[in-house]
Amino acid sequence: MSQRTRLAACLLFASTVVALSAAIPASAQSHSIRQGVLTCRTSASVGLVVGSRQRLRCQFRSASGRIQNYTGTIGRLGLDLGITAGGVMTWAVLASTANIPTGALAGEFVGASGDISVGLGVGANVLVGGTRKSVSLQPLSIEGQVGANLALGVARMRLTPVT
Repeated sequence: MSQRTRLAACLLFASTVVALSAAIPASAQSHSIRQGVLTCRTSASVGLVVGSRQRLRCQFRSASGRIQNYTGTIGRLGLDLGITAGGVMTWAVLASTANIPTGALAGEFVGASGDISVGLGVGANVLVGGTRKSVSLQPLSIEGQVGANLALGVARMRLTPVT
């Protein structure tokens, strides 16, 4: 990849991160209470130009220390080119109530997504959903992955509790 192409990709990624940070309305953020942290390990992925899909193994650690495990998938619709070997995504879990019930992260989340990888890569996904669309997931740290990939689009994640 040429120096000019890398610079263009980095600028595109930086603008995507700025857009992702504004994806959840300020009014929703101001009334949200941090519930804990969701960490998901992703499977390998091949971008198929207009989308991709990865399997997830996730763990939610509540602010009180309670642990809930989930499995699921995350897919992207939009520009998605390349191959990744999998990675880790971490989100702050926010909700409008003081305590979310067990299994509240079950269901579908939708939001904005962006990744770039050349060797080691970074990405971010801002998602809203869960039980009654009452939970928002905001990137706590930038997603880490290994591969060669450029992706921008709309992400859809579905989580199922492990019993």
